Amino acid sequence: MKKVVFTMVFLLAACSTNLAQEGRVTVEQDPAIGKLLAIYTRGNSDTQYYTIQIGFGSFSMAEQLKAEAEIDFPDWPAKIVFDSPTYRVQVGRFRNRLDAEREFLEVRKKYPGALLLRPGDR
Repeated sequence: MKKVVFTMVFLLAACSTNLAQEGRVTVEQDPAIGKLLAIYTRGNSDTQYYTIQIGFGSFSMAEQLKAEAEIDFPDWPAKIVFDSPTYRVQVGRFRNRLDAEREFLEVRKKYPGALLLRPGDR
């Protein structure tokens, strides 16, 4: 009797895997999401931020200046931008000019040759 019950349970388990349904998922997305993504991307692009250029020169000089800037201003991103024939070191990403000008005054104390760059400047 135990063999018959075990065989039946085994056959039912084997058949149930063969009878499983295949799934198909369709995602319906609101068309406004594409517009929102475009606005988000445009708002976070590099051209929408003010930045402060603290110096420029050779690559080795730019690396050294970037390292100093990361120590002096640890909360701001520092990057090296190549603009032929020099490497420029820029710090910070500020959404509006008022914030950028406030921080620019502090940066000028340490780096007197610093420049405030607006969106689209190179």
